[in-house]
Amino acid sequence: MTGSPYTVFRSRRAVLPEGERPADVVVRDGRITGVLPHGTAVEGEVTDLADLVLLPGLVDTHVHVNEPGRTDWEGFASATRAAAAGGVTTIVDMPLNSIPPTTTVFGLEAKRKATEGQLFVDTGLWGGAIPGNTADLAPLHAAGVFGFKSFLAPSGVDEFPHLTRGQLEEALTELARLDALAIIHAEDPAVLGAAPQRTGPHYADFLASRPDDAESTAVAGLLEIAGRTGARIHILHVSSAAVLPLLRRARAEGIRVTAETCPHYLTLAAEEVPEGDTAFKCCPPIRDESNRELLWQALADGEFAAVVSDHSPSTPDLKHLPRYGGSGDFAAAWGGIASLQLGLAAIWTEARHRGFQLTDVVRWMSSGPAALAGLCTKGAIAPGRDADLVAFDPDAAFTVDPEGLYHRNPVTPYAGRTLTGAVRTTWLRGRAVSVDADAEPSGRLIARGES
Repeated sequence: MTGSPYTVFRSRRAVLPEGERPADVVVRDGRITGVLPHGTAVEGEVTDLADLVLLPGLVDTHVHVNEPGRTDWEGFASATRAAAAGGVTTIVDMPLNSIPPTTTVFGLEAKRKATEGQLFVDTGLWGGAIPGNTADLAPLHAAGVFGFKSFLAPSGVDEFPHLTRGQLEEALTELARLDALAIIHAEDPAVLGAAPQRTGPHYADFLASRPDDAESTAVAGLLEIAGRTGARIHILHVSSAAVLPLLRRARAEGIRVTAETCPHYLTLAAEEVPEGDTAFKCCPPIRDESNRELLWQALADGEFAAVVSDHSPSTPDLKHLPRYGGSGDFAAAWGGIASLQLGLAAIWTEARHRGFQLTDVVRWMSSGPAALAGLCTKGAIAPGRDADLVAFDPDAAFTVDPEGLYHRNPVTPYAGRTLTGAVRTTWLRGRAVSVDADAEPSGRLIARGES
């Protein structure tokens, strides 16, 4: 009906909380008001997707935007453009590597100001728990951060130091009092310090410098403190399957712990990393194929709350890449994977060969991370949710050209790979998102409890 306030998104393949089926998704004022049988909506302008799959927008709760302070690494405009192009409609930004970090209300306000007029998708912010800022945690929590990140080993940037065991207990005691989520980079500095440290272009040397024991030892100590304090904790970017038995036992004991893993740990393997290709460097590292299979099994068994990008880019010179005139030295290179735009395709490429369905991918990459962050209007095609939607072609193949990606610097370990699954359109609250250079951004800054 002309002039109707309703919009209808019609697809023969809509991925809904109860499964995939044909449906008409009815939207008004940016919210989903109904999900009807396919072809039955009688009012509203119809967007007919035919056989394209209608997905809920992805939610990526682990993104390093780096603005303000290191905007040459990444910024809100470039990161959120990349997110939208990859079907991600909500990100939650990490409290480092920006300057100032989001460890005080002052730092939070600086970050909020930096987002103004730049967001192509909805964006939330994590706070940080570092040595000496325990008194800042309650004000940051009241100001709406989604939780608090800490490192148990050096973070790579001086302004965000890691917590010692005593400092961790102090922080978790306070976060338990606030019932705030603690999100933890869990590697043990003593284990890292004892591991062999070799420079050069051999990935095997870098992998030996970040052994599985670094993760499992850190997680074991963290779970012990979480059990004493009652804190709610989330283990970031699990790369080693050695931590999985620890998590199972902790959950059985009633410890409030969840965990995530990342596309690069599920789709890449140490055996494949080319000599000197430091685009593959991240911490904790991409491990071997047998470890990757155990991560997939854990994902199938429901042991991970989310699959999120840990998008952590830098300028090419900091990666020391040979194609940019660098040394290819893994020890010297910045440790971070740039993949925000490619996560959906990377995971779907691997998942479909393993017999998984798009309903699984939505659980891992949309509803799971939305629930983790408490984003109650995100993560599902259901009445009352934001009309954050994605038209997805699950059979379209493409070869990754870094120059065609929207994140700021053209570096990614997926360069030259053929992936399957293309995002055709992304809608934010029912409006198509344009990522053109002259497009008007329509994303919002969101706070805990607002969405």
